[in-house]
Amino acid sequence: MNSFKYLLGGMVLLFGLCLDGMAQDTIPLPTEDIKSGDFVDHTYKPLTLKLSDDGSKYIRFLFWNQMWARVTENNPGTTSVDGRPSRQSTDIGIRRARVLAYAEISPRFLILTHWGINNQTFINGGVPGGGMTGNPGNVAVTVNPETGEGAAIGLSAKKPQLFFHDIWTEYKVTDQLYMGMGLHYWNGISRMTSQSTLNFMTIDAPIFNWPLIELTDQFARQFGFYAKGQVGKWDYRFALNKPFSVGQGGRYDEASQRPVSANIVNDNWATQGYVAYQFLEKENNKLPFFVGTYLGTKKVFNIGAGWHHHPKATSSANGSGEQQLHDISLASIDAFLDLPLSRASGTALTAYTVYYRYDFGPNYMRNVGIMNVGYGGTTQNGPGNAQPTIGTGNIFYTNAGLLLPYQILGDKGKLQPFGAITHKNFEYFEDTTWQYDLGMNYYINSHQAKITLQYSQRPIFENFRKSSTAGEWILQTHIFL
Repeated sequence: MNSFKYLLGGMVLLFGLCLDGMAQDTIPLPTEDIKSGDFVDHTYKPLTLKLSDDGSKYIRFLFWNQMWARVTENNPGTTSVDGRPSRQSTDIGIRRARVLAYAEISPRFLILTHWGINNQTFINGGVPGGGMTGNPGNVAVTVNPETGEGAAIGLSAKKPQLFFHDIWTEYKVTDQLYMGMGLHYWNGISRMTSQSTLNFMTIDAPIFNWPLIELTDQFARQFGFYAKGQVGKWDYRFALNKPFSVGQGGRYDEASQRPVSANIVNDNWATQGYVAYQFLEKENNKLPFFVGTYLGTKKVFNIGAGWHHHPKATSSANGSGEQQLHDISLASIDAFLDLPLSRASGTALTAYTVYYRYDFGPNYMRNVGIMNVGYGGTTQNGPGNAQPTIGTGNIFYTNAGLLLPYQILGDKGKLQPFGAITHKNFEYFEDTTWQYDLGMNYYINSHQAKITLQYSQRPIFENFRKSSTAGEWILQTHIFL
């Protein structure tokens, strides 16, 4: 545990030094431009190429990097990359490195392209075929300590390959209706299923908000047609998608004597949608990305609901080995609140609550560990920081944060403590569980430059029951231009 204490101490020291030093070169705080939906002010201007004198025709560029440094209490039985038992691990990696560009040369149409990489660590996140220095392959590198030569092929850690996250074309039909097609992020289910990664309040999304992640979607995107717009105080988005075709089907678990569903290859279209009523100010919907926290720049209170339905997309087997098909039917209801509390002090409250009802077929279950660097594992969680994340059942999630008075740091920035609570009730397990996240955002310049420190607790499952818990510290640096 000594290395854990030292690294944690180093994180706290780094966080403190940032408060004292980095913020001395503060850029002026941006304001929210309701017409364009971009963060702007009069000294730091968005990276925009004007294609007309009045700026109505333009190309807008966005760049952002999110770097993570972590101390992880690993799941029981985890081993490290060199095969040794690993009760805890420390690492640094790229959570996201993205570029987005969109253009309008007419109010009648828009084009958008978004590319980048995600989740590169010292052992994974790269591309196969990069040569001996690129660590291609699927087994750990072993190095001769005398010669320094590698005796095995590596884990695809180096030279990550850029890929498209979003690429679509859109046309204006009326002031209340826009339609488009492509690889898009106009998702259904919940507000958080279309969450922007630029302005999280917590350090990241809980992942179960993207229940199809990297199976029938491409990093939360699917090919499809979409329609979106606002009618009065109603905001809507609907889509007809062709999900990616993946999976080998489910099975019958002899130990528990019950069917277990899994994805199957299929050719079926899926429908999805999300509708919200905006009680206070309207949010901009030029792009699909919902804001996580406005930091007191808007008064927003929305209640919404959504769904995703994909017919005959999973299967399971009965005791006789016969395959049975199941629909993926997902739904949610949620509420979002963002209010300035005091203009004089700059305080603001942000809160979000969502209830998910997921049905992937009987006993469907997926474990997820973000940027997982562990191997092995002797529990139902698997190795490293993995945990049961997505499955048939119910999930309740809520978060809240308070933007503290600017007088605390003056012109050095602002602080925002936050917390989140999750309750999971999966059909696969006998126990329901509660877990939490606690953290602090230090805004050097709003969402353009911030540092976040968060502690996350997760449950450990053995024999279909919760047996213990484990935790993870994450320090994130985030810059967005």
